[in-house]
Amino acid sequence: MLRALISRLAQTLLVLFGISAMVFGVFFATPGMDPTARIAGRGASPQVMETIRKEYGFDRSLPVQYGIMMKKLFITRDLASYANRGERVVPEILQAAPVTASLVCGAALIWVLTSLLAGTLAAAMKGRAVDRVIMALGMVGISIPVFWLGEVMNMLTQSRYHDRWWFAWVPPPGYVPLVQSPSGWFLSLVIPWCVLALAFTGIYSRVLRADLITLSHEDFIRTARAKGLSPARIMLRHSLRMALIGYTALFGMDFAQLVGGGALMTEVVFGLPGVGHLTYQALSNMDLPLIMATVMYSAAFVVIANALVDILHMVLDPRIRPSR
Repeated sequence: MLRALISRLAQTLLVLFGISAMVFGVFFATPGMDPTARIAGRGASPQVMETIRKEYGFDRSLPVQYGIMMKKLFITRDLASYANRGERVVPEILQAAPVTASLVCGAALIWVLTSLLAGTLAAAMKGRAVDRVIMALGMVGISIPVFWLGEVMNMLTQSRYHDRWWFAWVPPPGYVPLVQSPSGWFLSLVIPWCVLALAFTGIYSRVLRADLITLSHEDFIRTARAKGLSPARIMLRHSLRMALIGYTALFGMDFAQLVGGGALMTEVVFGLPGVGHLTYQALSNMDLPLIMATVMYSAAFVVIANALVDILHMVLDPRIRPSR
C-alpha cells in the first residue's frame, strides 16, 4: 500500500510539472509573441516594459524564465498584475477561494444527498411510476443551462416576486462572509447552491441508478438473496456500497473542477466574487498574470484532488490494491 501511495505521489508531481510547463509555454513561449508586452498591457511605457523584462527574466533562456515564473507563483507569491495597478494576483486568488469553496461545498452537499436518495429509490422501484418520474426530473435538471436558470431565479427573487413573502428573505446578489454574518452567508448562497446542484443531481441520480441495477445481477447479490437477506439490506449494505466506488470517482472529478473555476457561470450570474468570477474578469481585461495564476492553481487542485480520489479508492476497494 505504501509503495502504491509513493508511486501515485510521483505521478502527481510529474503531471503537475507537465501542466506547468505546458501553461508556461502557451502564455509566455509562443513564437512571434512578446510576453513583456502582453503582461504590461496596452499603452505601457518603455520603462515599464524594461522593468517587466528584467523582473521576469525575458532576456534570459526559457528554463530560467520558467523557474522565475514558478517561483513567483508558488514560493514568493509576488506575481503582479500590471493591468490592475500592480496588484499581487496570488492574494486575490486566496481571497476569492473561500467564496468558491462555500458555493461548491454547499451545492455538493445538496446534490450528493439528493442524488443518493433519488438514485437508490429509482433503482428499488425500477420500471414503476416513481422510477420514471425521477428519471424524467433528472433529465430536465441536466438539460437546463445553469446561467439561464440563474437569471430566471434572479428575475423571480429580485424583481417580480421580491415583495412577496416567499421571496422577501432573498438578499441582493452578492456574497456575505461567514465570519461577518452566518445567517447572511447562508441566505446569500442558498439559491446559488440549488441552481448549481440541479444538473449534478440529475446526472448522479441516473448514474447511481444504472450502477445499482447492473450490480443487482452480480453473483454476490444473488448469494445475498439466497441467504434470505431483505431487499432493503441488500440494496443499502451490498449494492450501494459497491456503487459508491464509481460514484466517488465521478464526484472527485466534478468537485475538483468546480472548485478550480468550473462554477464560473454561477458566480457571474449571482455576483459571487469567487475564483471563477475572478477568471472571468481577467479574461475580460486580458490580465495575463492573473489568467495564468488561476489556470495553474486550478490545474494543481484538480490533479491533487484526483490523486486523493485514487487513494480513497484503494482504501474502499481492496481489489484495486497492488499485490505484494
